[in-house]
Amino acid sequence: MNELKRRKASLKNGNECLTDNGLNTNYNLLDFWRWSVSDLLSNATRGRLAEFIVGTAIGINSENLRDEWDAYDLITDDGIKIEVKSAAYIQSWDQKRFSTISFSIKPTKYWDAETNIYRDEPKRHADVYVFCLLKHKDKNTIDPLKLEQWDFYVLPTYRLDNYQRSQSSITINSLEKLTNPKKYSELKDEITKAYEEQKTTRRNG
Repeated sequence: MNELKRRKASLKNGNECLTDNGLNTNYNLLDFWRWSVSDLLSNATRGRLAEFIVGTAIGINSENLRDEWDAYDLITDDGIKIEVKSAAYIQSWDQKRFSTISFSIKPTKYWDAETNIYRDEPKRHADVYVFCLLKHKDKNTIDPLKLEQWDFYVLPTYRLDNYQRSQSSITINSLEKLTNPKKYSELKDEITKAYEEQKTTRRNG
């Protein structure tokens, strides 16, 4: 029996048509994207958008496809591994009150897509965590594409490893005791600073 190797995705441009026995239908991939991910407040879509926003801050090449099975979300040209988490006060659904802000920080096993095996004990695989809070509280004007509506909290991973209250989640109040919110324009430098702190701690650990 032949082993089924992992299939690498190829970059699409949106013009690819749905076909039926070689004949184009009236729908293409861009139609699917519009249909499936236009709601940027949806939890799943907002999470991916947050990853992309952080990626733009560090200068990712948008032609390098997102790999949802990586042990971390992003990696810089300098090799900084970044985990991105997102939360928002406003959701797509009707709300009686704003959502309580909490981020998952649970250690995880690394799934190796090449071997289909979970590796190592659960841990935090990234060097730096970026917590992205869509802070805007007016449902009529909220727009996740407006970066001024976001706050970004950046921490070296060791500070989460040493966090005493919980090893599975962290509230916004607890997060603000560990670091201050940053603007999008400050994000790249803050990630670099957090990584340098992480490296120093590892050397001295």
